[in-house]
Amino acid sequence: MEAVLEIARRLGIADAAIAEIRSKDGVAVYRVNGAGSSYILKTFEKQADRREIENYRILQSLGVRTIKLLGSTENALLMEDIEQSGTLRLGRENDMDSPAVAARLAEWYRRLHDRGKAYVAAHGQGMYDETDCITLDNMESAAEKTGTADHPVWVLLRENFGVVKAKIASFERTLTYNDFYYTNMIVAKDGSATFMFDYNLLGKGYAYADIRNVTYPLGDAAKEAFLKAYGGFDPEEKLIDEVASPLTTLHSACQRKTFPDWAQEELKHIRDGTLERAIRRLLKR
Repeated sequence: MEAVLEIARRLGIADAAIAEIRSKDGVAVYRVNGAGSSYILKTFEKQADRREIENYRILQSLGVRTIKLLGSTENALLMEDIEQSGTLRLGRENDMDSPAVAARLAEWYRRLHDRGKAYVAAHGQGMYDETDCITLDNMESAAEKTGTADHPVWVLLRENFGVVKAKIASFERTLTYNDFYYTNMIVAKDGSATFMFDYNLLGKGYAYADIRNVTYPLGDAAKEAFLKAYGGFDPEEKLIDEVASPLTTLHSACQRKTFPDWAQEELKHIRDGTLERAIRRLLKR
C-alpha cells in the first residue's frame, strides 16, 4: 500500500486514505480520499497493460468522451469517482434493455469509429488488433484444446488460410472498443449521454466487431434503438466477422485454465457446422 500512497502523492494527493476496490492480473483499482475529494486510482504492473494510459489520451485528442482524467504517471491513472458524481452514474444491468441508453451509446460508438479511422491510418501500426491471434499455430492449438481437431472445419481453414487471413485484413481499420458490458458503461443521469470506460482492450479493428459485441447482449428494443442510432454498416464486415469472431473467441478461451462458459456457443458452432459454413460463404465472395 505504501507504493500506492507514493503514487497518490506524486499526483498531488497528500495524506490520502486508500481503499482497494479490486485487483486482478496486475491491474488494481483503488478509491482515494484526500484533499476533500474522492478519486479513483488505477495502477498497472505489466508494461502491456499500461497502454490504457495512452488510450485515454488518444480518445481525448479525438473528442471521444471518457471519464475525466485528473492525472497520470508511467504506471497509473487518476480519474474522477463516478459514484460521487452529481451528473453521471455507473451502468446497471437493466440498462441493457433501455432503448434510450442504447441510442446514446450508439452515438458514442459512431464517433469512436468515424474519428478512429484517420487516427489508425496515421498511427495504427503496431496497435492491438484482436484478429492478430488468428495464426495457423494458434488455430491448430485451439483445435487440439477443444477436442475438435478431427472436424473438417480445421482442414478447410488450413487449406485456405492465406485467403481467409487476407480477407480479414482487407477491411478498413478504425479504433474499436472490444470489451462491451454494462459494468464498463457510464450513463448521464439526465439521459443525455452514454459512454464506455476501461480502455485496456481498445485497439484497431473493423467497426462491425464492436457493433456485434454491443448488440449481442442487448434486449430486442435496445438493440433496434442502437442500430437505428448508429446508422448503416458494411454487410461485408458482418460476413468477415462470422469467421473472425469465433476464431478469436476460441483462441482467447483456450488461454484459460478452464474453458469458459462464454465460449461454449462458439464451440457448438464448430460441432454443428456453423463455422464451416461461414468460412465457405467467405471464400465464395
